[in-house]
Amino acid sequence: MPTWFSQLPQPPDAHPLRLADLAWPEIAALPPEESVALIPIGAIEQHGPHLPIDTDLRIAEGVCLLASALTGAPVLPGWAYGVSSGHTEKWPGTFSLRHQTFTDGLCDLACWLQATGWKRVLFINGHCGNDACLRVAIDRIRTSTSLLAAVRNTWQLSPEIAAAFSSDAADWHANCAETSIMLVLAPHTVHSGRLTAADDADRTGGLVFPHRVAHTSTHGVTGQPSAAVPAQGVELLQKMGQALAGVIRQARAETPPLPWTAPHPFPCC
Repeated sequence: MPTWFSQLPQPPDAHPLRLADLAWPEIAALPPEESVALIPIGAIEQHGPHLPIDTDLRIAEGVCLLASALTGAPVLPGWAYGVSSGHTEKWPGTFSLRHQTFTDGLCDLACWLQATGWKRVLFINGHCGNDACLRVAIDRIRTSTSLLAAVRNTWQLSPEIAAAFSSDAADWHANCAETSIMLVLAPHTVHSGRLTAADDADRTGGLVFPHRVAHTSTHGVTGQPSAAVPAQGVELLQKMGQALAGVIRQARAETPPLPWTAPHPFPCC
């Protein structure tokens, strides 16, 4: 069980179910009620001078592990690389996939999930730049496979969570919320002495175009990481895990509102 679980006001009683820890007979024996697979989706990109480049992946994995401990849903190994080209090559540490590569890869994975017996999957996304491609992938998956697939963004799991993330910047990045969470998940990776100097204003308000980050941020940050405290990170993680657990419970039993059988199945996406 992750050590940070002990900091939660309501730590789960059970361990998370990490699929990577299992051999195939144990995977084959998973009960039907635990058949909603969770796939954390992150990015490897600069997160200002104070956070590690795998911040988005760590947060997505952390939320999935907590929800897994609360529900028993299995967590697949995290998808590390995302669509981060908007962060530009100005700051070292950003490694991006092309939009088509990212989307194709998720669809390939979905085909393997379906082929090996999975019926339901939730992609849990920790990086804003992945959102559009994930929605395209979900649309391809739903029209060309029998898999029930959906995406949920970690920072939008409830209106309260979304408000906390955007409290210091609408177009936030490496801000107070993310830094607070990392102070809980991996405090050894946070450069606390750089937090005040990392603060930067949100310059995106009122603009027509979605400019690249190098045109809107001085050092890759938007928001106030100097306001970050572990207590906020603990509170956010608890709420995010509980919110995702609620989505999982609904997803286990959900069926289409109306019956319909496609006359001709599309080829796998």
